[in-house]
Amino acid sequence: MAYSVPTQNFVAISDVHPNLARPSIIGMVIGKTDAKGFPDRKNIGSERYTFSFTVRDSPSYFINVHSWGREDYIKSLSESFRVGDCGELEFIPNIFQFHCYKLLLSENHSVVKICPHYEVDTKLLSLLNLPVKNPQDFYSLADIAANGQSLEGRIINILAAVKSVGEPKYFTTSDRRKGHRCEVRLYDETESSFAMICWDNESIQLAQSWMPRETVIFASDVRINFDKFRNCMVATLLSKSIITTNPDTPEAISLHNFIRESAEMLDLDDEMGDHFRDSINVQAIVDVYTVEQLKIKALQNEGKLEPFYGIIFAYISTLNIDNETTKIIRNRCSKCHYVVNERTNSCSFCSSFVSSSDATLLFASFDVLVDLTDHTGTLHSCNLSDTVAEEALGCTVQEFQTLTEAQKTALKWHLLLERSKIYFKVIISPNSRTGLRVSLLSCKLADPVEASQNLPGKDLPCPASEQLEGV
Repeated sequence: MAYSVPTQNFVAISDVHPNLARPSIIGMVIGKTDAKGFPDRKNIGSERYTFSFTVRDSPSYFINVHSWGREDYIKSLSESFRVGDCGELEFIPNIFQFHCYKLLLSENHSVVKICPHYEVDTKLLSLLNLPVKNPQDFYSLADIAANGQSLEGRIINILAAVKSVGEPKYFTTSDRRKGHRCEVRLYDETESSFAMICWDNESIQLAQSWMPRETVIFASDVRINFDKFRNCMVATLLSKSIITTNPDTPEAISLHNFIRESAEMLDLDDEMGDHFRDSINVQAIVDVYTVEQLKIKALQNEGKLEPFYGIIFAYISTLNIDNETTKIIRNRCSKCHYVVNERTNSCSFCSSFVSSSDATLLFASFDVLVDLTDHTGTLHSCNLSDTVAEEALGCTVQEFQTLTEAQKTALKWHLLLERSKIYFKVIISPNSRTGLRVSLLSCKLADPVEASQNLPGKDLPCPASEQLEGV
């Protein structure tokens, strides 16, 4: 059943038919294509322009609007509104019927007015959060990976959270046409990373408004293809694709809950992924920081995607390795090094099935969060993982698992009371608890002479009595 039209002079989309004289409709813009030129057959050598958009005025009804005209008119009209705006439209009676109606927007006989959101009926605004397709009709990211190339070229719907939004990249084709693309990384309860590609300006601008690890999208009518370079399936937005941001559906609400509950897990997963992807020569890192200087550097780098590296002489002031409630060892997939889902025995990234009885398919790895403290302050929740953790603890995962609780506590206190020389990598991460993701690239006991030479002023005593935690 359609919503009641908020103003008496407007025609509900459900009532649109070809015999209406100058129909006027009001609705939310839920989809839009880029303005494009094409040869004008009446004026050889010149071009006309066109674009289209989709307007919705109720949960059940929406209609496509097409416009052709001069370049200046089409570009100006196209740039005057975006997906998510509310428009009032008045048309000449050019309504054609194919499988459904579509409206033709004329330069001389049509009027488009964009309404401020504060003037829009709340029922109309709520349509922006309702998918145009059945909200239960979607593929999980694991389903896409599992079906593989059998989905090649298929048009499907996807419900997923936004993990990251890449910077738009611009290029020129061999025939000198300018183009652009943007890659969005998605994730859900079943997959930790999946690529979706945007090729048009409208979808790229919409993607730039999404908040990583906060926004959930329902993408209807996206195409699935096998990417030979990546050796995996990817999604591509089409001109007919419609994206619903933060859908108001039980499935989307469940995914939102997953985002909140898994935020720390995803940070750790990214850290581990970074550790395996990066091949860094720590001997090339020479800049020495105090905790305070590191935080200042991070503030200066706010908004930048590039990491920075350095050395810090600090004490490990939190090290929960003897607390049974803290999970510090996780199984990783030998193929891609991402975490293995303990419930399904499958990799959260490459979807490989991993048998715990086959040691070649997985490996146990440290994932420890530590605090670092010097005389200027404390860095919280730094990631100490894999071989770097083994180096710092002085034992492998297998050796650690054989230790008694008393031995684990003794090992902890041995590290808590010693200053270490730590090589680190920092990434600005607004969604993390501290705003930073700090990964330890090397952690060894410091030479006292070297440490004192690299600290401002005299070598201050250990502030452990005031700042040690996790005892």
